[in-house]
Amino acid sequence: MQSSTITLYQTPIFQPKFSSFPPKNNHHHQQQQFLVRTNLLISPKMASSSSSLSGYFPIRSQKADSLSVVNDEANGFPTLMDYVGKGGLNVGDDLVVLLTHLHYACKRIAALVASPFNSSLAKHMGGSAAGGSAESGRDVAKPLDIVSNEIILSSLRSSGKVAVMASEEDDSPIWINDDGPFVVVTDPLDGSHNIDASIPTGTIFGVYNRLVELDHLADKEKALLNSLQSGSRLVAAGYVLYSSATILCASFGSGTHAFTLDHSTGDFVLTHPNIKIPPRGQIYSVNDARYFDWPEGLRKYIDTVRQGKGKNPKKYSARYICSLVADFHRTLLYGGVAMNPRDHLRLVYEANPLSFLAEQAGGKGSNGKSRILSIQPVQVHQRLPLFLGSSEDMEELESYGDVQQKVNPGYEV
Repeated sequence: MQSSTITLYQTPIFQPKFSSFPPKNNHHHQQQQFLVRTNLLISPKMASSSSSLSGYFPIRSQKADSLSVVNDEANGFPTLMDYVGKGGLNVGDDLVVLLTHLHYACKRIAALVASPFNSSLAKHMGGSAAGGSAESGRDVAKPLDIVSNEIILSSLRSSGKVAVMASEEDDSPIWINDDGPFVVVTDPLDGSHNIDASIPTGTIFGVYNRLVELDHLADKEKALLNSLQSGSRLVAAGYVLYSSATILCASFGSGTHAFTLDHSTGDFVLTHPNIKIPPRGQIYSVNDARYFDWPEGLRKYIDTVRQGKGKNPKKYSARYICSLVADFHRTLLYGGVAMNPRDHLRLVYEANPLSFLAEQAGGKGSNGKSRILSIQPVQVHQRLPLFLGSSEDMEELESYGDVQQKVNPGYEV
């Protein structure tokens, strides 16, 4: 990557100022501001009629002018840094520092994605795309992919906590720091082909401990081997969804939690603690324009559930955004199955992190035959079919046997 990439990005695109660390001694003030802002958006009638809202949002008492919070246990909205720090999950100082830099990078990407100038970015970069070949297993990178990759790499370097970064946008993993305790795998901007249509995109990441037993090897070799760890060894994983809201969903091995970016403070605020994917949903997410290329098992499963003849007597609905992070996020909240039955998605930096999140939320991640987190990667850009979702829906899907699509005629995407 050329350093001029960042220079070109900084010139035409407005950069909002975000602090890497939450400001000290003003948490109470920020909380009160948040209460006032949300109160202006939600009427007492709306809040009281929705159990999903009443757990998180304040309402104005009809008997008094003061604000009251329905969920007394929460009594505030902890930030991501508060939640993972010593007063919360206490994931360790090193991981907190890494997350501080990583979530700052994602805020910069969120601003980039939402910028009115991103459509002209290619012109400022000479109109060129980079990378991508059948040999490397990578797709052709768009300008936004390249800039997002540089933003994350720069942040990981600055953290001092990362030994290796493996990214979709790089042919090989990059050795960053001999003393870094962590390995980060990432898809910096998943779904970037959707940008021009304002369809949701996302960043996916996974964090491993560095394998110190490999330290005697050459940088290139140990970078590669550190990146090819099984998903069962993940320390943390997450995604950031860039949509109507910017949501960071992460797990540190003790449940799956989602945080929403408050643009007025620059903080990711806990809005979905301890997410539990329903054991069974009523939605399947797949590109069923390819129905006639599917194997018999997958066609039979889809035909069965959408007619309401499966183990769930309700008829299933199709919901498909063609953005992996967005489709998975909806599935995580509402249940069902999100899938791509082709050898298309990447094991290391897409399937493993999302399967980790699914399992931590009580769901499953599978290639149609095996548990994703049990598969040993052999290549950084290794592709495979991916099925994510509710535990009972996933078990029913796998019971049909042949669900992996082996042919892919006539499609570019």
